[in-house]
Amino acid sequence: MVLGDLGAEVIKVEHPTRGDDTRDWSVRVGQTETAYYNSVNRNKRSITIDLQALEGQQIVRDLVQHCDVLVHNFKFGGLDRLGLGYEQLKALKSGLIYCSISGYDRTGPEAGRPGYDLVVQGEAGLMALNGEASQPPLKFGVAVVDMFTGMYAAQAVLAALYERQRSARGRHIEMALFDCGIMVTSYCGLEALVMQDDPPRYGNAHPSIVPYGVFEAADGPLVITVGNNAQFERFCREVIERNDLAADPRFKTNLDRRNNREALVPEIMRELKARPRGLLLERLAAAGVPCGEVLGLLEALTSERVQRGGLVTRQPHPVAGSTPVLAPPYRLDGERLPVRWPPPVLGEGTNDVLSDLLGLAPERLADLRARGVL
Repeated sequence: MVLGDLGAEVIKVEHPTRGDDTRDWSVRVGQTETAYYNSVNRNKRSITIDLQALEGQQIVRDLVQHCDVLVHNFKFGGLDRLGLGYEQLKALKSGLIYCSISGYDRTGPEAGRPGYDLVVQGEAGLMALNGEASQPPLKFGVAVVDMFTGMYAAQAVLAALYERQRSARGRHIEMALFDCGIMVTSYCGLEALVMQDDPPRYGNAHPSIVPYGVFEAADGPLVITVGNNAQFERFCREVIERNDLAADPRFKTNLDRRNNREALVPEIMRELKARPRGLLLERLAAAGVPCGEVLGLLEALTSERVQRGGLVTRQPHPVAGSTPVLAPPYRLDGERLPVRWPPPVLGEGTNDVLSDLLGLAPERLADLRARGVL
């Protein structure tokens, strides 16, 4: 989807009857799509090919001749057994960029293990970062490992394409969910290595910056992020009217505040709870302290900010009439990149793509369909 957002012509190859597994996940949209599927499939065409059929495998080989990049997430060795592995296709097109996404290191003993986001969140230590210290490890609210792996893969593909302009050389890019899960641990991972222990879990608070997190006002939650010492002083004097906290030597620097978190945070919570959220947000903004509301997901997606930014679009749908689709996050020269293709119904582009790229006649397409190849 990243590559499609940036202008690539993306051909999504799916099984003729069941399609992508995510077509059966989440909330149904139409007959062959779901909200989950639609979230990652804008700007693609869908074609259906039975890769177990010899004729289906040959169609993929023929398509490769017209394509720059092949991305797949078959288990290790799966496409090789179908005659569609990197070395096999490289022999047909030396400049092919071939991206293999698997669960684990393809050169190690776990190469054949299937990769699932939740499993990797547990194995990479990501679940150990989330939630309150008094609660069990907690997964992220979205499939963060899957999503980061896709974005890392897109970066690698773009780099390989750039290099190919100079060298004419193709590349085999190998991405593993576990590797990307380890990268997502970021500064928390390095802290664990330096301390030789798991860093404490702070829930919505920040492990290193105080005060920084979600706090309760008299009428609802808000986010306050005091990023430096000057902001803290203004926060104390102008927002919660506690000059004594600003002057207290225990709280002069962020390291002091972090070390004395247990003494400071209850005082702040008491003051915030005594004031309405609207007043606090006004004072925080006037004092130059970053802040914001804590919104429900639907409330956020239907907010004026989202509408003004054009972040949610409505796309035509042959059954539902229309359906919401998130817009690409990129702006180039002041313009948001468009949703050129709505998430496709299963096989919507099979005839067009195979006739346009491979010149297959209607009679040939009908015959392949009748025999279950398409």
